[in-house]
Amino acid sequence: MSAQHSDAGARADFEAQVQVLNLVLPDPFPAAGEYVNAVRTGSLLVLGGHIPITVDGQLIVGRLGEDLDVAAGRAAARLAALSALATLRHELGSLDRVRQIVSVRGVVNATPDFAQHTQVIDGASEVFVQVFGDCGRHARLAVGVASLPADLALEIELLAEVRQTAPSESQ
Repeated sequence: MSAQHSDAGARADFEAQVQVLNLVLPDPFPAAGEYVNAVRTGSLLVLGGHIPITVDGQLIVGRLGEDLDVAAGRAAARLAALSALATLRHELGSLDRVRQIVSVRGVVNATPDFAQHTQVIDGASEVFVQVFGDCGRHARLAVGVASLPADLALEIELLAEVRQTAPSESQ
């Protein structure tokens, strides 16, 4: 089943939805190496790996299936999604410039026998759908790996289609 892209979000107020949901976005996390957090090409904005970090700067670390259970992993994925939203806002000036979340890739630090990667990354997907509605529905990859930098619990990467201006600016 595929999601058909529409311009349903043309009049959406995603910034207001963040407020309605009482979401607190962290400050954008600086790149930790020789890369940037986001690259824009045409109408696409690619976000590099975003990590689970609390608003007070605490990183969520540990392996799923060993140190963390599925509920803790989902909560970590939610935090990573909030971090991605913060970068989207920083790069675009407003979340209202997002036309569509196209894809999300989730990488989970997990034991070899852990098999619930999709349930963990659902925590991030739910945030995008809550904020962007149908414009937040996306294709996705969720995989497990043996380790991540700094023993992070997970990372997500995101591809978004964006507008040149927010809908309210173009009217």
